[in-house]
Amino acid sequence: MSSSHPDASPAKGFGAGPRRIGDVWQRLGLSGGFSGTDSRSLQGLRYAYLMAALIVGVINTLNVMSDTHDWPHVSLVEPLIWEGSSWLTVMAFFWIVWLAWRLAPFDVRPRWWLLIHIPAAPLFSLAHVSGFVALRILAYRMLGAHYHVGHFWPGFLYEFRKDGFSYVMFLAGFALIGHLLRQLRPALASSPATFDIRDGAKLTRVPLADILAVSSAGNYVEFALTDGRKLLMRRPLSAVESELAGCGFVRTHRSWLVNEKAVTGLSPEGSGDYDVRLGSLNVPLSRRFPDALARLRAGASP
Repeated sequence: MSSSHPDASPAKGFGAGPRRIGDVWQRLGLSGGFSGTDSRSLQGLRYAYLMAALIVGVINTLNVMSDTHDWPHVSLVEPLIWEGSSWLTVMAFFWIVWLAWRLAPFDVRPRWWLLIHIPAAPLFSLAHVSGFVALRILAYRMLGAHYHVGHFWPGFLYEFRKDGFSYVMFLAGFALIGHLLRQLRPALASSPATFDIRDGAKLTRVPLADILAVSSAGNYVEFALTDGRKLLMRRPLSAVESELAGCGFVRTHRSWLVNEKAVTGLSPEGSGDYDVRLGSLNVPLSRRFPDALARLRAGASP
């Protein structure tokens, strides 16, 4: 290291100027074993984590190159400490962004769940900043030097602008990965698909073909099965829709999903609305979902 005194080398970032519990687990996709929708959630997390590690790593590497150019008198060790500590803490606290996304994806209903991201973004930034400051102090001490922190909160506000942008980009990455996984899911299915319906500690694993429709029931969703059973699970309908996308289920109403393979008839109800028949079960199809109508009509064509 070139110097052990804070005034002899730039202080990177700070001080340097610019530079029911089970219900929650169900919503996060972490309840029970690692199969079915739970494994798909964790698969999405793995892909997102690897993507973030690569992209953030590339950015930090470019920053190291920039630092060594801007301060040629500084040893390469210092930029490596600055950027390496930032990379490590981003990856260490990446789970904060992922959990917030699992609770409130872009299509969540009700929409006010999106407010979760307001405290989650600064929490992620605070964890990131506190973490890399602590790591830099430790690294400098191990090398017999001193890392100058400076004024924490002004530095934090500067870093939060960058972390806030990164937070939004991570959410966009989650949405993209989720879309790609849904597109690949039908092609990757090699065995009869099932869905785990959980009510507290009780789990019922049913074939997707046995699910006629899913409806919103307050804080729960209700699964109507071919054998007449109706099973409840505490989860928003938007989360179930995301997990069943690509599996033959279509949103026909703000409160209904239907299994298009189980549809036995369509009847106009006036004003552009339709009645969807699934055997003895009737489900509304709102005129606000024209794509669903076109999809069900196409499926009913000979």
